[in-house]
Amino acid sequence: MNSANEKKLAKRATELGNSADPKAFPELAQLVVSKSPQVRRLAASAIGKLAGIVPATAAVDALHSLLRDEHPQVRQYSAKALGAFGVAAKAALPDLRDLYSNPVERDYVKRSVLAAGKLIRAAVDIAERQVIHYCQRCGVKLEPDEYVRSQKAFQRSFCNYCFDEVFLERRNFETKVQLQKNIRAKDGTWVQSDGERIICEILAAEKIHYRYDERFRILDGYAIRPDFYLPEFDVYIEYWGMDTADYKIGMLKKQQLYQQQGKRLISLYPDDKPLMSEVLLDKLAKFT
Repeated sequence: MNSANEKKLAKRATELGNSADPKAFPELAQLVVSKSPQVRRLAASAIGKLAGIVPATAAVDALHSLLRDEHPQVRQYSAKALGAFGVAAKAALPDLRDLYSNPVERDYVKRSVLAAGKLIRAAVDIAERQVIHYCQRCGVKLEPDEYVRSQKAFQRSFCNYCFDEVFLERRNFETKVQLQKNIRAKDGTWVQSDGERIICEILAAEKIHYRYDERFRILDGYAIRPDFYLPEFDVYIEYWGMDTADYKIGMLKKQQLYQQQGKRLISLYPDDKPLMSEVLLDKLAKFT
C-alpha cells in the first residue's frame, strides 16, 4: 500500500470513529482487514469509540480477530476497544488472558489487555447480579460466582455443594477412578487430605474466597488442576502432600508450568501443618 493511500484510509478511520454514526461500522469492518497496520489500529480504535452505537456482536467479532494480529499496537488497540463493549465482549476474555500470560508479549499490550479484562469482568458481574438463578438439583438461589463457575464447567446452574457432587460424578465416570475425596471441611467442601482441609478452613476463617480443584488451561494442549485458586488475589495454592518419586517428578513439572506462565503460586507441604495458618498467610501477604 502506498503512503498516500495509507494516510487517506487512516484519516477516514479516524473520521468514522468521531462520527457517532451507527452506519459507520460496515466501512470500519473493511478497514480492520486493511494491509496497513496503522489503518487496522485506527479502525479498531474507531470501533471502540462507537461502542453503544454500532452493533455490538459484529463489532466484538471484528475486534476479537485482531487480538491475534501480528502487530502489537493493533493487538493493544483492539484490546482497548473490546473493553468498551463490556458484557458483549465476554467471549474475548480467554484470549485476553492468554495475551496477558504470554511471556513474550509487550508490556504496553499487557497493560491494555489487563484494563480491558477488568472492565469486561466488572460488566459481566453487574449483569449477573441483576438476574436470579437457581440450582438445577436442589433449587436454592445461586450466588453470582456459583452461577458463573457452574456455567463455565457444565453449562448448567449448580450451587457449590451440588457442583462438587456433579463434578465428582462426571469425573469418576470419565476416568473410571474413584476419587478419594472423603474429608469434609467446615464449609462443606470435600477434599482429599487433612492438609487440604486445614487450608480450606484457614481460607474460610479469613473470609478469602477460593475455588477448589478446578481445571484450567495453562499451556496449549495441557490442562492442570490447581488445588486452590484465590480469584481475589489471582494466586494458586498447591498442597504437595506425598513423598513418592513419581509424585515428586509430577510436582516439579507442575511447578515449572506455573513458573513458565508467570502464575503466582504458593506451595505448602505436610511439614507446614502445625503452623499452616501463619505459613499460608505470610506467603499470601507477599502477593498483596
